Amino acid sequence: MTTTKIDEQVLRAQLTKTLQSTDLPELGDKYEGKVRDCYVRDGKRTLIATDRISAFDVVLGTIPFKGQVLNQMAAFWFEATANLVPNHVISVPDPAVTVARECQLLPVELIMRAYLTGVTSTSIWTAYSKGERTFCGHDLPEGMRKNQKLPKAILTPSTKAEKGDHDRSVSRAEVLQMGLLTVEEFDKAADMCARVFAFGQVESLRRGLILVDTKYEIGRRPDGSLCFIDEIHTPDSSRYWYAGDYEERFARGEEPRGLDKEYVRRTLADQGFKGEGTPPALSDEVRIEAARRYIQLCELITGRPFVPNTDEPMARIRKNLSLRG
Repeated sequence: MTTTKIDEQVLRAQLTKTLQSTDLPELGDKYEGKVRDCYVRDGKRTLIATDRISAFDVVLGTIPFKGQVLNQMAAFWFEATANLVPNHVISVPDPAVTVARECQLLPVELIMRAYLTGVTSTSIWTAYSKGERTFCGHDLPEGMRKNQKLPKAILTPSTKAEKGDHDRSVSRAEVLQMGLLTVEEFDKAADMCARVFAFGQVESLRRGLILVDTKYEIGRRPDGSLCFIDEIHTPDSSRYWYAGDYEERFARGEEPRGLDKEYVRRTLADQGFKGEGTPPALSDEVRIEAARRYIQLCELITGRPFVPNTDEPMARIRKNLSLRG
């Protein structure tokens, strides 16, 4: 179990007050992702981080305060990396809301990996355990074990699946062959990802954490330049392990201690759900423990105590965005 100073009664009371969906047509045309509700108008995108949680490409339910954690961690990392790479943020007017410049989303997700791990069908460990020794165009050495550090961090692009389908890992050559990106765009995006990931690894380690892998979304601005969008290094897009006992646990063949949504994935996998069919419902205990982990990671990374806002979320968002209720 994890420890965070937030009162369990606060978490339990929030179980029935989570932000599941939004309906704010005043903000423009709506696009609903797995976690964020996005509204676009006049060249601006308003991203509302709901409390929805997804795993195995399926929305599973809601986690107390998850949207606030995601939005605040994304804001922290966007600010911390602003001198390294451009991003789309204009303002953060609410604990769960970011207002950003509208960009054209690149049609591939860009995933940086530093360890041989994962439980999903598209994970690098799943491929390796089946005998594959080339992953997304990268050659992997023989004799590696689950959760072992890779010789170097690698970029493993993924196609964007339609809702209900699974993403597919692809190589640089396949991305170019499919015409999804130009050579110039791919290499520029790859360089941006490598720099931000290396920065994230160093900063995380300073806080006692290993940034294991992460997924980046990159957009194209109206002038054609690329910038980071959506989120950076949140527990939804990234896998974090505690650094202090990683080596010992790896030597004993034990799973690393993590602070991310891998806990929810593993809980479902232990119940026999690997992404096919209808997922089992998340128990209140699982939802509360997941909330604790999200909050603790936020506190460790930002170095600040997490202050949960327990106001009714839609009324609060309307007020903070100056919308009539």
